[in-house]
Amino acid sequence: MPGASEQLAVDGVLAKRIRLFETRPSQQEMAAEIEAVIDRGGALIAESGTGTGKTFAYLVPVIQSGRRAILSTATKTLQDQLFDRDLPLVREALDLPLQVARLKGRSNYLCLYRYKTNGMEVFKMGAAMRSDFDQIRQWSAFTPSGDIGEVDDIAEDSRVWPMVTSTLDNCLGGKCPDVEKCWVIQARKEAMNADLVVINHHLFFADLNLKEEGFGQLLPGAEVVVFDEAHRLPGIAQDFVGEGVTGYQFYELAKDLRVEERREKSGVEGMIGAADKLEKAAADLRLSLGRESRRGALADIEGDQEFQKAVNRLSEALIHFTGLLEAAAPVGDGLERCYQRAHSLRERFHLILDRDSIESVRWFETTPRSFSLRMTPLDIGTTYRKLIASDDRAWLFTSATLSINGDFSLYQERMGLEEAMTALWQSPFDYQSQALLYLPEGLPEPRISGYTELAIEAIIPVLKATAGRAFILFTSYCALDIAHEVLEGEIDHPLLVQGSAPRGELLEQFRKAGDAVLLGTSSFWEGIDVRGEALSCVVIDKLPFAVPDEPVLRGRMAALEAEGRNPFFELQVPEAAITLKQGAGRLIRDASDRGVLMICDPRLVTKGYGKTFL
Repeated sequence: MPGASEQLAVDGVLAKRIRLFETRPSQQEMAAEIEAVIDRGGALIAESGTGTGKTFAYLVPVIQSGRRAILSTATKTLQDQLFDRDLPLVREALDLPLQVARLKGRSNYLCLYRYKTNGMEVFKMGAAMRSDFDQIRQWSAFTPSGDIGEVDDIAEDSRVWPMVTSTLDNCLGGKCPDVEKCWVIQARKEAMNADLVVINHHLFFADLNLKEEGFGQLLPGAEVVVFDEAHRLPGIAQDFVGEGVTGYQFYELAKDLRVEERREKSGVEGMIGAADKLEKAAADLRLSLGRESRRGALADIEGDQEFQKAVNRLSEALIHFTGLLEAAAPVGDGLERCYQRAHSLRERFHLILDRDSIESVRWFETTPRSFSLRMTPLDIGTTYRKLIASDDRAWLFTSATLSINGDFSLYQERMGLEEAMTALWQSPFDYQSQALLYLPEGLPEPRISGYTELAIEAIIPVLKATAGRAFILFTSYCALDIAHEVLEGEIDHPLLVQGSAPRGELLEQFRKAGDAVLLGTSSFWEGIDVRGEALSCVVIDKLPFAVPDEPVLRGRMAALEAEGRNPFFELQVPEAAITLKQGAGRLIRDASDRGVLMICDPRLVTKGYGKTFL
């Protein structure tokens, strides 16, 4: 059989069988290197510039190897794109027997038990919930997989979803009366029998940390593991390592207890009242953290009397609730599972609040209705060090943004991949002829009051020159809101604003309009592909330095300082440079694209570190 590079050549099988396939030398080189890594084992960190064709560059050697493989993507959207579009194309072109499966986390599948037991509860919660539940009822009769992604007409944040899906906390496991029909078990069986399994990074970490059963059976059988969009791994890993509790876990536990108590009738006096007190205590803790959504170090608020009172009340309510549940647990499987959840929640709650360590950061985050308390290790690379040192399988970490001017050390240190091989393939696009970099003169530094308004004044003439057709990317919602207010009456083009509609819908409106201006923050800096003249200008308001008082970043900076190192130049500048590269990468997505990249921040030329970004 021809090698992967030959299959991707101008006279290769993909050129013959895939319409409009373009041969790219960098893609062939990358495929050959991946093929070699699969043969010898070990880890490869591969940066592949926009337009290289990295997806085909790893799919061809992985499929041709005949080895069992796991492919992991950054998001469920990319997971579906890989499974439904790219993978079938390559598999059919190579014409090789290959059994494939897609596996998501359990909360992405309909739980028949919760669908049945919560039906009456849903109908007490208003017309919108009843309408959503009725759509799920109709869909559940013919779904082939139980994947709730098949349901298009219900919002992702609908309150009905937690009532018809399960989590590790509330799943009854083998004791569930509907275990024989469980969609999660069916999906996992298909994954176990597949040659190639497509997952996402969140599922990888959830299962790897034993927060989900099942993955321990998948990983040992895999000979190749590929992480696409691997630049997202550190941030996702941070959310899964360590310990955490959320307000929703308390709310859901109280709600589920009421359902199970009515169904199984424990006879334990005060059970429902204890659930009510637990839910109220959790809500009071949220209120003690202020009305605004925020994030910070627990050490900064532990002296606050209102917070401490709320913590003590929640602790007392949780201890009392767990004690009653211990007596009720033998009555039925539902109550027993509630007891296990309460016991685990109690242990994690006290661990986070009672323990301090120089190796971890304890922090909190609030949303309008809930809160999170977390303890995150500063070194998240231990996971990969252990995994890669323990076996001879092949590991591939690939993305368009993993290095700083060819230096991978920041990523390697963060991920524990100091011994991994590295390789870089530049984009085949001719940026010098396809794109123009514009740095406006006369703007103050972003720390100066009124900077955003002055930046927008400089942006407006550019928008008129490009006839709209622009993304304006911001580093904060505050700046976005200011820009929205200023631009609304100043430009004669459709103005689309993040948050006014789902991201996919906004992008579709942008493409159709042909002259729109889209204002976005972090989620629009990456994973967006708009080709052609509809996007001819990308504006970045300022260099995307992370907020310095973000608790985990503070902890990492303090650790570097303790080692006598400079956290600004070794951490903040490199991470901002990678983020800028992501945002700028939205402009040129095709060999025929042309456009202007405007960066408003004068520090790019006035500060010595500015050259790191260029």
